[in-house]
Amino acid sequence: MQYKELVELYEKLYGTTKKLEKVELLAEFLVKLREEGRSEWIYLLRGKVVPDYDSREFGISRQLVIKAMHKTYGLSDSEIVKKLNQSGDLGELTEKLARSGKQSSLFSKKLSVEHVFNILQKLLDIEGKGSVDIKLSYISELLLNATPSEAKYIMRTLLGDLRIGVADALLRDSLIKAFLSDSEQEVADKLEESFDLVNDSAVVFEAASKGKKALEKLKLIPGKPTKVMLPVKVASVEEGFKVCGKPAAFEHKYDGFRVLINKNKNNVTLFTRKLENVTNQFPDVVKAVLEQIDGDSFILDSEVVGYDSKTGNYMPFEAISQRIRRKYDIEEIIKKLPVEINAFDILYYNGESVIELSFKERRKILEKIVNVKKRVIRTSFLFVSNDLKKVEKFYEDALKNGEEGIMIKNLEAPYKQGRRVGYMAKLKPVMADLDLVIVGAEYGTGKRGGWLTSYIVACKDENDYLEIGKVSSGLKEKEEEGMTYDKMTELLNPLIISSEGNYVSLKPKVVVAVTYQNVQKSPSYSSGLALRFPRISAYRPDKPVSEISTLKDIEDETK
Repeated sequence: MQYKELVELYEKLYGTTKKLEKVELLAEFLVKLREEGRSEWIYLLRGKVVPDYDSREFGISRQLVIKAMHKTYGLSDSEIVKKLNQSGDLGELTEKLARSGKQSSLFSKKLSVEHVFNILQKLLDIEGKGSVDIKLSYISELLLNATPSEAKYIMRTLLGDLRIGVADALLRDSLIKAFLSDSEQEVADKLEESFDLVNDSAVVFEAASKGKKALEKLKLIPGKPTKVMLPVKVASVEEGFKVCGKPAAFEHKYDGFRVLINKNKNNVTLFTRKLENVTNQFPDVVKAVLEQIDGDSFILDSEVVGYDSKTGNYMPFEAISQRIRRKYDIEEIIKKLPVEINAFDILYYNGESVIELSFKERRKILEKIVNVKKRVIRTSFLFVSNDLKKVEKFYEDALKNGEEGIMIKNLEAPYKQGRRVGYMAKLKPVMADLDLVIVGAEYGTGKRGGWLTSYIVACKDENDYLEIGKVSSGLKEKEEEGMTYDKMTELLNPLIISSEGNYVSLKPKVVVAVTYQNVQKSPSYSSGLALRFPRISAYRPDKPVSEISTLKDIEDETK
């Protein structure tokens, strides 16, 4: 299959907003893919060359893009930077450069899907000394052999920004149209469950192309990531009862990170809710699993929480996130920040999926196989009740103990991956609001290229401005929807003091209202604090910098 055939599909998908038309186009392509291609090429419809659970990235930075364009099209770095800052779409810029490029096409060859796919896969594993030059060589080779439209989509793929709108639901509907009965809701539900179960569109594509019976054979496999069950949000205990029934199970909502613990014989793998493999970062968790949990094979749902090795006090997520990112000196950080496993559910046990069992039945299995060891592993504390006042007291105590809130669970419900089906709810305080000033920013990539899109915000401390976090969400991409990244960039550009790579330092002039979930201690910012889950709720041109929130205000709020 020629790469131009895939690019023609990209262009058609990009050119329509009609869902049914997209489904028709994709279904036609999927039939062709089954006959002429490899199952793994379906990843290219999402701008990837690996399954969703594979967290590897191409590692294409702004600087590397500049070097690639310089190497391929012969422009100076300054010319490219000027064009990059003017353009919001690096794909279209690449297409324009390819059209006007002076490089000879005498020895260029037609690109096949297989060749492009294989080169892109190689880029994922290039690291270490000389990696930049190797990546440049591969990227330039692709661009030199590409037509202008092919070059556009090669660049968009490298940046993870295809802009063709192939979301999960669209791919599911296209598979139904191509290979299954499009009139059965049961088939659609089964296909969606299959995606949630295996998180690999190539595996689902392979099964779907063989029919419904092949889909039904897809099973949980320890060591392969699966999506976790997601809670609905509720505003009160009473609402929680309405969602989950009476009596219901209640647990603390721990301020750690969610981990699916997989064991197959003596092989343990750990996946986050984002399907990232973090096994190497947590050898202490692997050791605890092997020593404290009975069973040859299982998949457990858990929350891993860090605590201070000296005081024994539980630490906020900001602390444990250091361990998630750490790839070196693991033993050193284990001593500094040990963790405790809080197991709260089980999906698979000794060769059998248990997700169809009720929560109370799954809980019995969990309690039977987990051997509690203080400050190493425990089953989550469970409180079953139908008494509103007792549960409200349980919630108040959880907040006093520093927990984020509580989880509420339906005792009779199965485990359903991915979808917020109402078998589980979370209750926590409403997010608070601060007025802060932007003191730094970073340029975005992909569809946000050319804009300043991540902002370092600061509070006031007498005559100083102290950083308190980075916020990247809340602004809009279309002007009619509110304050846009484009408009914010216009406001900030005249305020740039200095720049380093993608980062710029700014004069403290632009004030924004920022909502957040909670404040936690952090060495990452000059205030010593960090906002968790910050989001810009409004641009405040009416608010002078002298009236922004002070460090004392914030510290008082957290007492």
